[in-house]
Amino acid sequence: MVKIGTYNTLKVVKNVDFGAYLADEDGTEILLPARYIGKLLHKDEKIEVFVYKDNDGRLICTTEHPYAQVGEFAFLQVTDVNRAGAFLDWGLMKELLVPFSEQTIKLSRGMVIPVYVYLDNASQRVVASAKLDKFLGNVYPDLLTGDKVRALVYKHTDNGYKAIVNNLYHGIFYENELYSPLVIGEEVTAYVNRVRDDGKIDLLLHGADDGRIDTLAGKITSRLQASTEHFLPLCDSSTPEVIRAEFGCSKKDFKKALGSLYKAGIINLLPGGICLK
Repeated sequence: MVKIGTYNTLKVVKNVDFGAYLADEDGTEILLPARYIGKLLHKDEKIEVFVYKDNDGRLICTTEHPYAQVGEFAFLQVTDVNRAGAFLDWGLMKELLVPFSEQTIKLSRGMVIPVYVYLDNASQRVVASAKLDKFLGNVYPDLLTGDKVRALVYKHTDNGYKAIVNNLYHGIFYENELYSPLVIGEEVTAYVNRVRDDGKIDLLLHGADDGRIDTLAGKITSRLQASTEHFLPLCDSSTPEVIRAEFGCSKKDFKKALGSLYKAGIINLLPGGICLK
């Protein structure tokens, strides 16, 4: 059975002047227009195509790749707004509709917004929604601390950056655990720090065993050795901004490195800074 809004592997049934007809195992025939055919297709040959509905509601397929398929989140640009809603560029000739009922703010041409791509049950057309929350966190994460995930950064808040984890879950990167600001719309590799009781996920940009604390401790020690009085005016009460500017790390990691050096008997912790023993 053909799955609309996703990639399907279909078999060539016949070639025609305006393209080729492909079919699934049930025999449903779908046109692949000639403009998407780069070489001669042979009968019974199998090819992967993306299936959607054209403006007349007919099934059609393409060898082009949309920026997102059904079940995925993506940042897409608004190309037009009319009585039906807003239309987005999603990499295909036919633009993607965001109905007014699925908008959270008034959209206008040129805006780039995060959306969820889904199949409308009534029309069987692929559409998009800007109401992200209703598509996130509907199942409890089957993830453990340290698991590697993909995270799409979509909003900056007072605490940090909200992210969409594996196209399914709510996630957050806390500001005080970041080495540098994140970019809205960027998809990054992240690691699970904690899965909260409400199903939301605390994220880190680094794994638990990547040696960064030892590396940072080495940098701090080198800076202390190079200073005239073996002293640095930095301590665990310094602001995240100052620490980031000096060592390119989060305040949390800086405090861990100081703790490691103190326990090893390498530094003394003073009210206004740190010094070598």
